[in-house]
Amino acid sequence: EVQLVESGGGLVQPGGSLRLSCAASGFTFSSYFIAWVRQAPGKGLEWVSTINGGGGSTNYADSVKGRFTISRDNAKNTLYLQMNSLKPEDTAVYYCTRDSGYWGYDYWGQGTQVTVST
Repeated sequence: EVQLVESGGGLVQPGGSLRLSCAASGFTFSSYFIAWVRQAPGKGLEWVSTINGGGGSTNYADSVKGRFTISRDNAKNTLYLQMNSLKPEDTAVYYCTRDSGYWGYDYWGQGTQVTVST
């Protein structure tokens, strides 16, 4: 059974940092691109970042470029998102999702809440 479990969310002040984790199981983790997608209150899903299976290729949304860093540890089947210089507009539920290419995002975690506020 494919499972993705996020953790690391919380409440942080503007300018602060958080590191999200996504523990994967039930599939060959290193064979898949994995993405972070977020959903702000009352808004639709927004793609944040994607990393390839080997970890050597990454892409970011313009809204987070230079502030967020996606990485992965294939030995631990874990995906990370280091978030620095957080802004109130980064407040959202953050999901990790498996990118199956033609079939799109086929498995999702339950999400972790990130709140950036004073």
